[in-house]
Amino acid sequence: MRILLVEDDEMIGQSLQKALETNGWSVDWVKEGLLAQSAMADGGYACVLLDLGLPRRDGLEVLRIARSQGDTTPVLVLTARDGLDERITGLDIGADDYLVKPYEFRELLARMRAVIRRRDGAAHSIIGGEALQLDITTREALVQGERLPLSAREFALLHALLERPGAILSRDQLENRIYGWGEEVSSNAVDVLIHGMRRKLGADVIRNVRGLGWRVAASQPVRKEVT
Repeated sequence: MRILLVEDDEMIGQSLQKALETNGWSVDWVKEGLLAQSAMADGGYACVLLDLGLPRRDGLEVLRIARSQGDTTPVLVLTARDGLDERITGLDIGADDYLVKPYEFRELLARMRAVIRRRDGAAHSIIGGEALQLDITTREALVQGERLPLSAREFALLHALLERPGAILSRDQLENRIYGWGEEVSSNAVDVLIHGMRRKLGADVIRNVRGLGWRVAASQPVRKEVT
């Protein structure tokens, strides 16, 4: 899934981008507040990692504007500012979580998974319906009880489709969820990815709506709590 990283420190940004990409995330990195605001407005992100001390526009103001415009993308604030009043302000204006630097990378990944799970349906790790489910924590598909591993891009595509079962997502919408800035995307990349997923998950799991895009069939939701 695509992550927006907002960090003006070159060393921290490079290190975090590399670590996230190694763990299967597609990362768009911006280094100042106005670009962050523009990127958030474009949308398509599973999560935003937001520093506060940014050039041109402070991170809290970026967050305030995004929430005032109805942006519900999960935002995890990463900052060296550890004052209680500032943390309270950030949470009150719409931050989903707060992590003070320095932090352990494993904890960051866990908190990212948590804010994304909450967006997808409270504190649940499995989304989807009876025929097809997705475990966000393990990044596995569940088909008739069988767990199947997914590549990073397979996971991103399936997550996009299972957020709104029955809804049709266009090629552009799926590309926007799967690929980051600067990634070369061939004209049939989504077709190839879906073809491979049909072989893995079943021919009827992802359905094409001619001229419009793809969808998974809507069914009775099944959600399981993390234990």
